[in-house]
Amino acid sequence: MAANQSGLQSFTMFSSSDDTIQQGFGFLDSSKKSLPSLPPCLEVLPSEVSSSVKYTVEHLDLSGLTLLKGRVSTQEVFQLSNSDLVPGKYEGGLKLWEGSLDLVKALQSEVQNGQLFLTGKRVLELGCGHGLPGIFSGLEGAAVVHFQDFNAEVLRCLTIPNVNANLLKKSQSLASDVEECKTDAEFRFFAGDWSEVHQIIPYAGTSVEGQSRSLELDQSPGYDIILMAETVYSVIALPRLYELIKKCLKYPNGVVYMAAKKHYFGVGGGSRRFISVVEKDGAMVASLVAEVADGSSNVREVWRICFK
Repeated sequence: MAANQSGLQSFTMFSSSDDTIQQGFGFLDSSKKSLPSLPPCLEVLPSEVSSSVKYTVEHLDLSGLTLLKGRVSTQEVFQLSNSDLVPGKYEGGLKLWEGSLDLVKALQSEVQNGQLFLTGKRVLELGCGHGLPGIFSGLEGAAVVHFQDFNAEVLRCLTIPNVNANLLKKSQSLASDVEECKTDAEFRFFAGDWSEVHQIIPYAGTSVEGQSRSLELDQSPGYDIILMAETVYSVIALPRLYELIKKCLKYPNGVVYMAAKKHYFGVGGGSRRFISVVEKDGAMVASLVAEVADGSSNVREVWRICFK
């Protein structure tokens, strides 16, 4: 599937060839084959950034905000063609999806309108890939920004270089004002499947009830803000993703920002399907932040989810 001039990848489940294209963040719908064993959960250190894979940088202009996005070859990283997906090996994290840019724009708008304050906050981006929403949060003053992706290779070859490139750009443009540069955030990177990765994510708790008890002891677990883009396409993944969110979101004032297509045709997932999971559980409430109907794909949405 060809990208447009900005390198943006539209979400198409099946290409016109025999290649299957999906964005993966841990789970796939497959009734024909059992998935391979899950890779171990691990933290990827910034010093482990790949030096053997070619990384090129492109500029993205998002309503006056300029961010840098990297481009790497799926062939180099995973020994796969650029349109291949191998369940349990490569989950699509090297592609830039539309929802990631929608989410950055929505966050920018929320900050400008006084609806969101990132300064000093703990932020977790799930299924990060390029990590642009998390990078934006760090540049806006978040104290902690943690990134999660299924593939450690994506973090080493793309996410970490993207973070480095954007921080370097910011420091160069604001070299005269170190305080404005906002490079003091703690950036960390975690690889693993949604069903297990909470075991290594630093601020993840075990349950909302456990967080409530910790609050009484002033231990304050959880992330203030969880970000995710294009993570809800697969119906089978939705309950696991929601359970991870409940373990990681700070209670009672944490907030989730989710960008996704309203429906992912052919696989049954979508933003509305995920919202139905949230509403059925009853612990959280969701509100629509933005709707994008630009004709480049089916309708996309950005939602805000928080505890009742």
